[in-house]
Order: sequence, then C-alpha cells, then structure tokens
Amino acid sequence: MHPFRKAVENRDEAAIEALLAENVLFTSPVAFKPYPGKAITAAILRGVMRVFEDFAYVREIANPDGRDHAFVFTATVDGRQIQGCDFLHFDEEGKIDDFTVMVRPLSAAQALAEAMGAQFDRIAHEAGQAAGSGPGV
Repeated sequence: MHPFRKAVENRDEAAIEALLAENVLFTSPVAFKPYPGKAITAAILRGVMRVFEDFAYVREIANPDGRDHAFVFTATVDGRQIQGCDFLHFDEEGKIDDFTVMVRPLSAAQALAEAMGAQFDRIAHEAGQAAGSGPGV
C-alpha cells in the first residue's frame, strides 16, 4: 500500500503532513485559486478529515515511475454520497508537490464546499500557527 494511502486510511495527520513538500500546491474542487504551501495544505486536509464520513479509497492508479498517483475515493458529506479522486505528483525526494482533488456529483461538491467553508476559520488559524505567524493569519 502506498504510504500516502496508508497515512490517510489510518487518519495519521502527522504522517500525511510529513509527505507534503514545503512548496506543495493544493488545488481544491471547491475553490477558484490553488493554495500554495505545506501549512495551508496540511490544515485543509485536516479539515477534510473532519467533514468526510465513511471515507474509503477504492482504487489506486500509478504511473510506472511512481511520481504520479491517482487515488479514487468515496465518502459522505452532510448526508450526500461523494466520489472523488486525489491526483498527486511526487518530487524527486518523494514528497507531494502537487495535490489536486476532483469530486462529483455537483450536489455533493456543493455540500463539501459548505462544510469546508464552515471549517475555514479554523483551517486559516491552524495554517497561520504552523507557518509561525502567531494565533491567526
């Protein structure tokens, strides 16, 4: 099993964060602009773990050199079944430097947007603390 998948399935926040490159770029399915950096990406992923219920990876696809992976998942958000995919690119050191998430159907993506929106003050606070900017951002 891939170390990222194992970390997520074990809900091991420290292991997930350890796999992120400092310059990781996180592209959300519900935000217009990507989020740059390890602190905000780790905080977003912690938020996702709080809002997803019944999360499970159902398929893993990798290219031969192991630097690109797609992890297909299912979950529930606010009573809506969601299907999605985490597209990851790994740098030369084996760290995730590009993380893109896509989800369907639209009703579940909207539920995810609302649930994550409710988490965003906490996410921004956690990212600010991790980045060393004090209690807020």
